[in-house]
Amino acid sequence: MKKTSLLLIFLSAFILSFAQSEDASAKRKTVPDVNIKDIYGNVFSTTKIENDGKPIIIDFWATWCKPCVRELSAISDVYDDWVKETGVKLYAVSVDDARSMSQVKPFVDGKGWNYTILIDQNSDLKRAMGVGPIPQTFILNGKGQIVWTHTTYAEGNENEIIEVLRKLAKGEEIK
Repeated sequence: MKKTSLLLIFLSAFILSFAQSEDASAKRKTVPDVNIKDIYGNVFSTTKIENDGKPIIIDFWATWCKPCVRELSAISDVYDDWVKETGVKLYAVSVDDARSMSQVKPFVDGKGWNYTILIDQNSDLKRAMGVGPIPQTFILNGKGQIVWTHTTYAEGNENEIIEVLRKLAKGEEIK
């Protein structure tokens, strides 16, 4: 009798924990509310990250990170086409610290990147989003929910990004 009771308790606990984890995974994460700065030094609330129901890319990078620069440069080459095709908007969040923060605007101007550039000097947003090594790219659906993320960069990763954006633009679910 005790074994049966213990078994029932164990199974109930297991089923309950599984059900709770399913509920948690069904809820998509959104960008946390953090104040950072734009490239001009103005306070920028991450609640302003929006794109009228269209996909959003948030890319964490730094001026000293060569893979980051390669990724954003590769995307820059096709970004106008992506915008026309999917309506995507890219927010490039620099995690340069106080020592290199002043280099961000001239660096971006020199690259000609046509993105919204934000600066997370104290890594508040980086920590809140659980960003590890950079570059780290997040894609949000039209509801502002994080549906895809990728860390590091290898040539051609931008092809994977555009495929996700195309699915979102068609209204497909990203799993």
